[in-house]
Amino acid sequence: MPLDPADWQALWLTAKLATVTTLVLLVLGTPLAWWLARTRSAWKGPISALVAMPLILPPTVLGFYLLLFMGPEGWLGRFTHALGWGYLPFTFGGLVVASVIYSLPFVVQPIQNAFEVVGSVPLEAAATLRASPLDAFLTVAIPQARSGFITAAVLGFAHTVGEFGVVLMIGGNIPNATQVVSVQIYAHVEALEYTQAHGLAGGLVCFSFAILLIMNRVRRPGQRG
Repeated sequence: MPLDPADWQALWLTAKLATVTTLVLLVLGTPLAWWLARTRSAWKGPISALVAMPLILPPTVLGFYLLLFMGPEGWLGRFTHALGWGYLPFTFGGLVVASVIYSLPFVVQPIQNAFEVVGSVPLEAAATLRASPLDAFLTVAIPQARSGFITAAVLGFAHTVGEFGVVLMIGGNIPNATQVVSVQIYAHVEALEYTQAHGLAGGLVCFSFAILLIMNRVRRPGQRG
């Protein structure tokens, strides 16, 4: 059955959310992953645990506390309200903040693992050639950790597409504003519109299968490019 306009809008909003979230996570997650891969600080353990918490924390719990944090009584809520931006819950911006936190480990951990595999020897060799730390990071560490960045981008995007509990808690089910694919499927099921739900759910099944194929290719030993 062809998708209706609301379904296409949900697909577009989901793709937009996943793209923005992935880009933000790559920008914020790369220096964090680099620090975790290189540091010997006693803070590494606690910070690694905080980064990984969304892996085991129930989405509704995370969504609940984010709702409080971004609401009128929360620090972030008061800050955004003072800037004239209003409150983030039930807005696209709120979905981005929640998605960045919820998908953080899926981006940071692959990049961190890739940086750890690179090790310090190539960086020391670059230093002997008078490369600055920033130059060595940009021209040596990042290119050699390319597979980790690909894995992080794919996982971050896919995980954001599949979000349900967090986005429902933070964004609700507002058409054309916060109604992403997972929430739209839920709405179809609640309305007993199983044919429409099959159309969207089947598309996500195919998407998930394609993601797994990409991941297997990236992780294949000796694979280039």
